[in-house]
Amino acid sequence: MVGFKPTDIPPTATVKFVGAGTAACIADLITFPLDTAKVRLQIQGEKKQAVATRAAQYKGVFGTMATMVRNEGPKSLYNGLVAGLQRQMSFASVRIGLYDSVKQLYTKGSEHVGIGSRLLAGCTTGAMAVAVAQPTDVVKVRFQAQARMEGGRRYQGTLDAYKTIAREEGIRGLWKESNNIFLSLTSSFTPSFLRLGSWNVVMFVTYEQLKRAMMAARGSWEAPF
Repeated sequence: MVGFKPTDIPPTATVKFVGAGTAACIADLITFPLDTAKVRLQIQGEKKQAVATRAAQYKGVFGTMATMVRNEGPKSLYNGLVAGLQRQMSFASVRIGLYDSVKQLYTKGSEHVGIGSRLLAGCTTGAMAVAVAQPTDVVKVRFQAQARMEGGRRYQGTLDAYKTIAREEGIRGLWKESNNIFLSLTSSFTPSFLRLGSWNVVMFVTYEQLKRAMMAARGSWEAPF
């Protein structure tokens, strides 16, 4: 009996879970300054914050990054990085790592997977990922926007941010929608679920349909040989 080569052995759920989270963390580590610049640009038009503090005007993604480095130092580009990595490890691990397992649960192990099962699996893992990762996203965005908040630095560290939010706003404050405009843009549960949950569904369904089409096309190309 011929055994499987290492590349032929299907990855376990644990391997998918850890692998997806690790890959997402590496990607986030590289692109985090761009995400920070995006948050600063999003909150720039928030009138109350503009009146409360004399903030620099940002122009474009790279202009924003240059302004932050000049006024706040290079480290400002990575404000909230710890929470960001926590978010990616939890969000990507659940969203990507558990997708196949959840899909098999809905299909009861059948090899014939319909689009309905894919939609359900995408919705389920998307909702689970947002629910698990939401507190980390809240903390990440608040750190990224902290320089524009009235009163200067509010949180002294990631753990302190979790504790402060839970103490001042209650445990539900880590999931509830914010009354502040710039925080509600990126850190409230409902918008996150609608945006990322639907993205998750479309991405996985499209990916699997394309994969099946490409495999079928490859089979037709190789058949004559």
